[in-house]
Amino acid sequence: MGTSGTSLFVKVCGLRTERDVDTAVEAGADAIGFVFAESPRRIDAATARRLAERVPEGILTVGVFRNQPIEDVRELLEATGMRAMQLHGDEDLAFYDALRPAGRTLIRGVAVRGEVPRHGERGEDILLLDAPVPGAGEVWDHSGKRLPEPGQAWLLAGGLDPRNVAGAVRAVRPWGVDVSSGIEVSRGVKSPDLIESFIRAARGA
Repeated sequence: MGTSGTSLFVKVCGLRTERDVDTAVEAGADAIGFVFAESPRRIDAATARRLAERVPEGILTVGVFRNQPIEDVRELLEATGMRAMQLHGDEDLAFYDALRPAGRTLIRGVAVRGEVPRHGERGEDILLLDAPVPGAGEVWDHSGKRLPEPGQAWLLAGGLDPRNVAGAVRAVRPWGVDVSSGIEVSRGVKSPDLIESFIRAARGA
């Protein structure tokens, strides 16, 4: 169950402006992701903290990391006040174990290239299943895959946009969805209209 009280959890990722954050909050997003990994969507700690302070307490603010030193991850989490962290690289179980006592929601992002990982293998609270090339806006073939069991906290990501998210939700029945490139007018530049349209379409499925 999403934190906004709806049946589908929606995470909007890679936001960089006050307008986009405010739009996502007003449209009913359950989580807002801020990218600290190398990416066109990357923002610095000061900007992330300023934007995160605009997000009501019931919505997760998520710091997204990929193969970064654990000291950097801890420092950015503290500096920005993120309520959750998403590890989207090759971090091992020891890396997860070291961060788990931080008292934040822990999201494990996985680029699915073969067999789908099991929920909870790294002790994560939420499992995010992404396309083979994360952030590229590519739809991946989840037909025939052994997806997580109903009721488990997992997000479908990869190539979702306002036009295809409803069909994906009906086909796969995930606990939630995640979007980034599918709400952009150009690489790293979000559209408030697309943010609103995506959340409305996802929840209408």
